[in-house]
Amino acid sequence: MVTITSDPIDVAGVLDGVRSTRAGAVVLFLGTAREFTGPRRTESLQYECYAEMAEKQLAELEAEAGRRWPLTGCTLVHRVGPVPLGEASVAVAVSSPHREEAFAAGKWLIDTLKRVVPIWKKENWADGTSEWVHPGVTDGPWKEGIP
Repeated sequence: MVTITSDPIDVAGVLDGVRSTRAGAVVLFLGTAREFTGPRRTESLQYECYAEMAEKQLAELEAEAGRRWPLTGCTLVHRVGPVPLGEASVAVAVSSPHREEAFAAGKWLIDTLKRVVPIWKKENWADGTSEWVHPGVTDGPWKEGIP
């Protein structure tokens, strides 16, 4: 299941979407809005996307993960609009018979999602400035080795 939402991410719902009696492992990753990026204090985040293309690419990632690993469930949710500090902007959940595959699939999904899905993040800094950042598209804070 893939979803783009302007609402807070329902973490329990994400987990329920991948639970299965065939799964011995469920892995959940939440990307949350942090207060500091390096030395800069973040006030809030804002996400925008080209929804039709983003949903299509998320579905392609879900399908590719299912081809690479024996998954019993996969859910990708990304939030758009304002995201306050501490709240989740992205959730990736996978289930599989064994933990090794679940961890590998979850890591691949979030790493690939961040690189290829057309969702853009605007960091609103405490000093009143802001900056659009996206790995691979702009240097942003990643040029300093900050993930």
